[in-house]
Amino acid sequence: MSLIVHKYGGTSMGSTERIRMVAKRVAKWARAGHQMVVVPSAMSGETNRLLGLAKELAPAKESTAYLRELDMLASTGEQASSALLAVALQAEGLEAVSYAGWQVAIKTNSAFTKARIESIDDKRIKADLDAGKVVIVTGFQGVDPDGHITTLGRGGSDTSAVAVAAALQAAECLIYTDVDGVYTTDPRVEPNARRMARVSFEEMLEMASLGSKVLQIRSVEFAGKYKVPLRVLSSFTPWDINIDEEAKSGTLITFEEEGAGAMEAAVVSGIAFNRDEAKISILGVPDKPGIAYQILGAVADANIEVDIIIQNISKDGKTDFSFTVHRNDYARTTDLLKSKVLASLGVSDFVGDTKICKVSIVGIGMRSHVGVASKMFRSLSEEGINIQMISTSEIKTSVVIDEKYMELAVRSLHKAFDLEA
Repeated sequence: MSLIVHKYGGTSMGSTERIRMVAKRVAKWARAGHQMVVVPSAMSGETNRLLGLAKELAPAKESTAYLRELDMLASTGEQASSALLAVALQAEGLEAVSYAGWQVAIKTNSAFTKARIESIDDKRIKADLDAGKVVIVTGFQGVDPDGHITTLGRGGSDTSAVAVAAALQAAECLIYTDVDGVYTTDPRVEPNARRMARVSFEEMLEMASLGSKVLQIRSVEFAGKYKVPLRVLSSFTPWDINIDEEAKSGTLITFEEEGAGAMEAAVVSGIAFNRDEAKISILGVPDKPGIAYQILGAVADANIEVDIIIQNISKDGKTDFSFTVHRNDYARTTDLLKSKVLASLGVSDFVGDTKICKVSIVGIGMRSHVGVASKMFRSLSEEGINIQMISTSEIKTSVVIDEKYMELAVRSLHKAFDLEA
């Protein structure tokens, strides 16, 4: 008998009929002899609906008191879906019990709306499992040291599921979504995209950070850190599919050494992209020590995440400094530059661009092969696509380009690296 964690996304929990199908699938696994823990998301659209109500009553604020109430509000979506799933499982003839994050307890820090998990008390879950119950734990939420409900940020249910699987030392964590695995790129952009049977944690981490929406990046970090076997598969397959077949479906996220022979031939495993980028260039910055810190230190203090950074060659003691941020942070970043940064640099203005995107190639095979980046650049050049910024690591190369060329870039790179094969 093995302990298995299932996580179901919002579309999988989107209606009472969908919840009934989830219950039948979970019941199938339980009747096969597995101890089952389930982490559901809120029903599709519910979190947006709740936060929309708050926005109607008051504009968004950054105060701690306001963010605390948002977490109180948003957490109810997962509590509702967890209780409904427990009811559905009971209707299937199984003993089932649901818990909110604070009841387990999933302990977090006090960063409302983007809290991080610090520990999980697994005693209550283990006691119920030993008693033969299916345990349902709300995703996306926990409790801080002062007893306040916190949420983990959008997509946080993935992180909850992996953290629970790590705490319980589960045999595997199955992430059920509306897609049947991880693809070489988004099939909606490139119809020839291919589902991968397995992908390394390193590659998945890069793809998640670069714009792939299949898994939240923190869940992949958690899985890699605690060596939690992770599988992405679809909840829209028939619930009564053979359990052995289901257990081998989707995409297994694994460790490089476990599949090195099979992976070695794949120089590039996937193409990731992100439309939500904005670029800011500060022109004529004094080229002297500490300038980068003056700019980015203030941005970091405002809790704004910076991605790609470029500083040009100095000319006459001046240089240009460019960086990218999430498009949602663009207005806040520019306001910050105007109010706190530019005057201290002796610079009067900057140039901004919100119509860019980032396209990346990812693959652990890039470590041992030369010429991968040049092949990428040649492919984009042949399509007449200009590269504005470049960022590299051992297993990825990213470029910033005009967003109107994004789909063309993805398709051309997918073909250039034979990813449809």
